[in-house]
Amino acid sequence: MPRNSEEEPQYTRYRARRPLLPGRERELAAGTDGGRVRQPPNGAGRKGAAGPERTGWRRWATRRRIALGLLSLILGWLALSLLLFLISSHFNRTSPPSDVAAALDPAGFPLTSANNILVLGSDRRQKNSKEPGAETTGPGRSDSIMLIRTGGGHAARLSIPRDTIVEIPGHGLQKINAAHAFGGPAESVSVIKRWLGIPINHVVEVNFENFPQLIDAMGGVDYTGGCVYSRLDGGFIRGGYTLRLSAGTHHLDGRAALALARTRENLCAPNQTDLQRQEHQQALFNAMKSRLLSPSSFFRLPWIAWNAPPAIISDMSGPTLLGLFAGLAVGGTPPTRVFQNVQPYNVAGVGEGLSVPDAERRAAVAQFMSG
Repeated sequence: MPRNSEEEPQYTRYRARRPLLPGRERELAAGTDGGRVRQPPNGAGRKGAAGPERTGWRRWATRRRIALGLLSLILGWLALSLLLFLISSHFNRTSPPSDVAAALDPAGFPLTSANNILVLGSDRRQKNSKEPGAETTGPGRSDSIMLIRTGGGHAARLSIPRDTIVEIPGHGLQKINAAHAFGGPAESVSVIKRWLGIPINHVVEVNFENFPQLIDAMGGVDYTGGCVYSRLDGGFIRGGYTLRLSAGTHHLDGRAALALARTRENLCAPNQTDLQRQEHQQALFNAMKSRLLSPSSFFRLPWIAWNAPPAIISDMSGPTLLGLFAGLAVGGTPPTRVFQNVQPYNVAGVGEGLSVPDAERRAAVAQFMSG
């Protein structure tokens, strides 16, 4: 039966969901956005429009904001590393004996003023060392001796062979590394100052117990050099470490780097002198610096910053050490001066050492101080 056209039509009612942002809903319905006229999506209502308007996170993520965000992350990472270095320097750094301060000469901040730093490595081993003839008590002899001049635009290095024969007050003619055994770093500073005739402002001694942790925090180092075969602490057979490196480039972890730094007898080259040994140490030093300046070290910076102070024994505080490292970074990597024309020199009761001619010593000092 046909419906009466005069009857009221039937409707089905649906309940609408309450909008989360009623005010925003009204603005969209009215075609406005916070008092601004909202343009059509195709940009037809806006003269010269380039395309659809960005919404949500795309509107926030402008190039400028992304750049500022990345810069903030970088600065925050650097600030964290700086804080960890200063905290570690305060709590984990070992200070030298108290008599060292009297032997050192005053100087300005290492970044802005020229400073001469004596870097020493002792041959004293840990008490459980199994290496034949190893020194386990006392300060030990200085296994490596190097002078660094940095700050105020200066950059120079001078390596001193440990077997150099010099006059040590109260002990006569001795190898220069014996000064450390007689009186620790203070005696080494005094003897080297007198022999070279230059001021020494700071001293840094490698703490070999914590040295491997620093190398591992860097992710290891890439060492390039000649063949090296040595047995540290008696080698693997006696519970120590055996280092075998063929000529070329090798990636070294902390234990391997420590073995290289401590190698005294290279079985790969039994006739090798102390000069060649210094070359191995210099190559390792350069490998560490290259690693620190590489982009990959930026991501490891907090770990490096925390492990660096325990690896050294120094009179310098945390801020002064930062100035030293900044000066080394700014100064680049100058070549290390090594004494030339040295002659074998035998001293009764001491053994065979090296004699450095006076002219060679004066020339090396002049180049070092002008560097």
